[in-house]
Amino acid sequence: MKNNYQDLVYECTRKIPRGKVCTYGIIADFLGLGSARMVGWALNKSFQMDPPVPAHRVVNRKGELSGRNHFADPTMMQTLLEEEGIKVKQDKVMQLEAILWRPQIEDFD
Repeated sequence: MKNNYQDLVYECTRKIPRGKVCTYGIIADFLGLGSARMVGWALNKSFQMDPPVPAHRVVNRKGELSGRNHFADPTMMQTLLEEEGIKVKQDKVMQLEAILWRPQIEDFD
């Protein structure tokens, strides 16, 4: 059983499929956190987690790579997304709606 919001954010983020992205707000709404910033704060602490948390798959509501400066290199987020086939231009994912993942209760059985 997960007992804090960070664990819940990590579990949800790990469910985002390769080649898809989610937003801080969608994760916050799904988990009932009330704040997209809480998701960002949790992901900022996720880089040493095992199993890894694919924080690069979480973008802001406009599709911008707003978390890029929290990676070891500010270009790493874009590089990781592009390695999954996601197109990024000027620090923003292209065709956000087409690659947007929304968590469902059944994803967490």
